[in-house]
Amino acid sequence: MKRVVLSVTNDLFTDPRVDKVAHSLEKMGCEVLLVGRRYADSPALPQRSYSTHRMRLLFRKGPAFYAEYQFRLFLFLLFVRCDILVANDLDTLLPNVLVARLRRRPLVYDSHEYFCQILEVVSRPRVQRTWHRIERFCFPKADRVITVSESIAMAYNKEYGKPVEVVRNVPLRRISAPALSRKDLGLPEEKTIIILQGNAIHKERGGELMVETMALLPENVFLLVVGAGDALPVMHRMVVELGLGGRVLFAGRVAPERLAAYTSCADIGVSFDRSVCLNHDYSLPNKIFEYIQAEVPILVSDLPERRRLLEQYGVGLLVEMEPHAVAAAVLRMKDDAGFYSQCRLNCRTAAEQLCWEREEERLRSVYLPYINNVNHSKNI
Repeated sequence: MKRVVLSVTNDLFTDPRVDKVAHSLEKMGCEVLLVGRRYADSPALPQRSYSTHRMRLLFRKGPAFYAEYQFRLFLFLLFVRCDILVANDLDTLLPNVLVARLRRRPLVYDSHEYFCQILEVVSRPRVQRTWHRIERFCFPKADRVITVSESIAMAYNKEYGKPVEVVRNVPLRRISAPALSRKDLGLPEEKTIIILQGNAIHKERGGELMVETMALLPENVFLLVVGAGDALPVMHRMVVELGLGGRVLFAGRVAPERLAAYTSCADIGVSFDRSVCLNHDYSLPNKIFEYIQAEVPILVSDLPERRRLLEQYGVGLLVEMEPHAVAAAVLRMKDDAGFYSQCRLNCRTAAEQLCWEREEERLRSVYLPYINNVNHSKNI
């Protein structure tokens, strides 16, 4: 049985894409080990069918964290039993490249973002130059590269002349709604609920906009925020300043099962990113597909990948990122029953296509050549 080692820089608690890839690799007959880090406040991981390893580090963020993690990951990968290495995002790629070369193992690079064009990177030129140097050194050395959208794949192909395959971050097909009700989750039963979810609710990604929009909407509209990010402190302060107490709930970071329940209880899903960096322009967040699986119509910013999705499936509205425009779109969803019903019906149709069970076939085409042909590694 081939052993695949996947590396991430998060604490493994909420990373649905990597979890789905791990399960898919198990279905292909592999033994899987997922490697990440552990924070002081990291929740215990639920029982999983594959192995996990979380490293405790001295630093949590900044250059010191990245330097420590790269070194620790390199040492770990150098001695762990493995047949195939998988680097998730650029911040795990360098140690994987070095170990793949030293141990002569195939390396798959799974880029979840257009990393060197992330807002937090492009806003700091020196940091961007450092990551770009790492990318230029490492990218050509990966045996296969996959990413989450056509736009990112085309950008990488143009820069490096290397084929990049698209495996979108879509969820598993949801056959039935989660058992938890609005009452179980502490949500208002008679209000229109808007949900904003994600592990990257950062600045310029719609959080502040949605709180500002709530001040323009009637009392029977409720905002549910599920996840984490650096915009949350600002959003909390805005809720107080705008007198929105009782109309906004910050649920925090929750397990995937509870997140699915929250999403199913919502009426409208939102995903707003400003066009302030190419990563935003080219992104296709998994939250959009989570909304669609739950048959929750969406409001999204007018960016290329989202426009393409809405034009194809008709599951919601493209909206200008301005409070009055967002409020008008919410009211249309809320008050135009015919339009809302059609969007929900379109979500149901789209959900049959935009699911991991279909996307998994693309993943199989990437990994199976290595699974079938790679030599067994020695147990080190």
